[in-house]
Amino acid sequence: MKVSIRDLSKMTGFSPATISNALNHKKGVNKDTAEEIFRIARETGYLSANAVTKIRLVIFKKNGRIIEDTPFFQSLIEGFEEECRRLGYEMVVSRADQRNPEYLNQVREMLSEQGAAVVVLATEMMDGDLEPYRNAPCPLVILDYWTESMEFNAVLINNADAARMMTEHLLDNGHKEVGYLRGSFRIKGFRSRFVGFQTALKKRKVPYKEEYTVTLGTSLNSAYQDMLEYLKTSPKLPTAFFADNDMIALGAMKALREMGYRIPEDVSVAGFDDLPFSEISTPALTTLRVPNREMGKMAVRRISEMIEGIGTDAVIKTQVCPKIVYRLIQISGYFFAENSVISCVGILKIHMCLFIFVYINVYITIAEKYDLNRKI
Repeated sequence: MKVSIRDLSKMTGFSPATISNALNHKKGVNKDTAEEIFRIARETGYLSANAVTKIRLVIFKKNGRIIEDTPFFQSLIEGFEEECRRLGYEMVVSRADQRNPEYLNQVREMLSEQGAAVVVLATEMMDGDLEPYRNAPCPLVILDYWTESMEFNAVLINNADAARMMTEHLLDNGHKEVGYLRGSFRIKGFRSRFVGFQTALKKRKVPYKEEYTVTLGTSLNSAYQDMLEYLKTSPKLPTAFFADNDMIALGAMKALREMGYRIPEDVSVAGFDDLPFSEISTPALTTLRVPNREMGKMAVRRISEMIEGIGTDAVIKTQVCPKIVYRLIQISGYFFAENSVISCVGILKIHMCLFIFVYINVYITIAEKYDLNRKI
């Protein structure tokens, strides 16, 4: 005989509403009550002992220099949590530090936990770091990383195309020499962005100049300090820099301003990520907006499909495409500050306004010279 919610209510003494809320991981049910309900649900066969009710987000740390030094991941985790709640999964966050002597044991325990699926936030991973996760006995999705062998389901940023798009934007705005602000910790995402940068230069037949590539620390302060030391050598600068991420860009901008360079009049700077304070920096930073909250949601949706047996025959690599946020652009010799993404229509409107302004001024000048107003 099939056990119902009402049967569980009679067995446990809790109301049907409490039983339902506990099994769907809704707020308002204390931990002890939820554990008792799950125990009875499994014992009676209402809930299979192997049923996945929990999704564990594992934050991988190689050295913490990317994960700990940027607010980028907060929004991603919020999206992850929101989607877990919507789909009725319990969310657990764990940190797996590769420097910890117990790291491998920790990974094995997490992957073999009964009733849990795993999503690994693998931003700091390098080649070979995924080895302990191969042949995992549980549903597994890799977030913000991938392997060419395509053994893992993954959700990641289309880094190369995004970097190419931003570099082309700089070239389209008249920059003939574009440099690269390179993060010292070469995560895979940074390496892909550099490939996209070089692709854009090659496509436009603009020579890559190694002297315009500057290696900086990946935190705001270390990027500032490294850029300051570089500028003290009085190097010849390009007219624009593209940075691996916003933290590097903002640190470099601080050093440039301190050394007397005007942004963007002397040198333009573009970033990647669209961190919250990029909009309020001085000047506001043109950057690439990554849909990080949606990335978190997409990872949960993919692993939910795997739990339910949907698409398990295929390994799926899902890429999100950032878009440019134009915060300081130059049109017809004028700089315009923008707090939102400018569409092509918006740019055309600005050109039209400039045209009308010039036309009116020319008309007034001619009218004054020839006294045309009297003939109208």
